[in-house]
Amino acid sequence: MTGPTLGSLRVHGATLHYQVRGQGPLLLLIPGGAGGAASFDGIVDELAAAYTVATYDPRGMSRSTLDDPEAEQRVSEHADDAFRMLELLSPGEPARVFGASSGAIAALHLLTAHPERVARVVAHEPPVVEVLPDAAEHRALVARVRETFRTRGLMPAMAVFAAGLKKDAGPKEDGDAAEQPVAGAEQEVETRLPPQAAGRAEQTMANLPYFVGRIVPGFMSYVPDVQRLEAFSDRLVLACGQDSRGELPYRPAAFLAQRLGTELLHFPGGHTGLTTHPEEFGALLRHAFHATASQGRRPSPSKADSAPVA
Repeated sequence: MTGPTLGSLRVHGATLHYQVRGQGPLLLLIPGGAGGAASFDGIVDELAAAYTVATYDPRGMSRSTLDDPEAEQRVSEHADDAFRMLELLSPGEPARVFGASSGAIAALHLLTAHPERVARVVAHEPPVVEVLPDAAEHRALVARVRETFRTRGLMPAMAVFAAGLKKDAGPKEDGDAAEQPVAGAEQEVETRLPPQAAGRAEQTMANLPYFVGRIVPGFMSYVPDVQRLEAFSDRLVLACGQDSRGELPYRPAAFLAQRLGTELLHFPGGHTGLTTHPEEFGALLRHAFHATASQGRRPSPSKADSAPVA
């Protein structure tokens, strides 16, 4: 397959670097964590066989520069960036959108703000912790992360973050308590990852201070419009990693799926399954954009996908 077409898009307060592959209806991939557009390298070829696949570095990440590097980051602005990408690449035609982690939060806001531009959204583990009954605990976690980052630096803050998001987790099915990362950041630098992912470690590490200092507080304080999501739930697929059960990033998607009366789609791997299991992840994502029959039904309590969310 030929290489991607590269471009840049000027938006309010930033310049976005994007890349496009394939032919067909537009599929926009919104990255999460600190990985940027490169986090989708393992799945784009699978998807580009059926779609025009576009992805980009979110503002402030990798090659997408901010006019003001100290600007606070808001979900609404990141979602507007995605909207501008749709306007550029698929004017007047509703597009398919996939978002991972913080990118899934932007995708949820995009759906509620511009439903006419979205044919279907697949949101993989959006950490919208404000929908949870114990949201106050997670606000306290974000405050601890910010204070640790300010007083002790990046890696201690990452350790506080990872420990806080795991503290409610039960024993993992595979017994590996260290495998699952938080918001797609630290697993990018694990030597156990495929060589292609390991090669992104330097850029990922360069993005981490911005991720911890700007994205984490801005996105984990976001409160989605659940009524709007309910109104457009026929266009929304909430998804989680099958190895993420019990982890905090799993819980908001499971909670919202139950609230909206939709099924929860399980992808292979954990929070960064698109990196650790790219072939299977890409195939299932492609299928998810073709499927229509299952949307809008409340899953039976006997189904494996109707996992408890508390």
